[in-house]
Amino acid sequence: MRPPTPGSSSAPAFAVVTSPPRASAAARIQGRLGVTRGFAFDISAACTGFIYGLGLADALIRTGQARGVLVIGSEVYSRILDWTDRGTCVLFGDGAGAAFLEAREGLAPGEGLLSTHLHADGRHADILRVEGGAGSTGGTGLLRMAGKEVFKHAVTKLAAVVEEALNANGLAQSDVAWLVPHQANLRIIEGIGRKLGLPMERVVVTVDRHANTSAASVPLALAEATRDGRIKPGDLVLMEAIGGGLTWGAALARF
Repeated sequence: MRPPTPGSSSAPAFAVVTSPPRASAAARIQGRLGVTRGFAFDISAACTGFIYGLGLADALIRTGQARGVLVIGSEVYSRILDWTDRGTCVLFGDGAGAAFLEAREGLAPGEGLLSTHLHADGRHADILRVEGGAGSTGGTGLLRMAGKEVFKHAVTKLAAVVEEALNANGLAQSDVAWLVPHQANLRIIEGIGRKLGLPMERVVVTVDRHANTSAASVPLALAEATRDGRIKPGDLVLMEAIGGGLTWGAALARF
């Protein structure tokens, strides 16, 4: 993804999405990469973290504060699962994925990262949350989810934000080559596809192999679909996710 920018000469930035934070994972990765310029920071937006990261990266590049941004979505759900709760422990997995965005001169309109659309509504925080944790119990809390409520919000909110992204760019559903959804579960993915009138042949699905890896699910799906040749240069790709908070969002990019 190469978003258009005003031609910055600033140092690169590195943004890492990680939860739960133990230290600055972004700074550690920056050090491992041998990068001595720029800045690094962690953000947390649950399963929407990668989409939020793309939004921040886009803003940093467009405002000239960075030439390039490495956005990493990572999750270690095995630390916070209640292995006696079949409503969560069989759904979630550990993973990490990344995308690099850079400033490029001369991009035509409609190329690169076109737009991001971010939302949150804290009134629904209790339906998908990590209970306890360092703030109350002194240890790591456990994931709790009201599955039916999450499903209802996921299908309606994700369909709406996808339409928002298309309308903002004057595009139709038929213009989208690939939908890369957050890999929450297959029922949610199929529900969104039906609501949008998109055939499953145009939806990237990895949940059957990776499970729900939260902020890592979209970049992992992107990596698989680009590696196997499904996503090609020039394809319009729509990404979306919803997570605890509630947070949700979408990103539209021309690859």
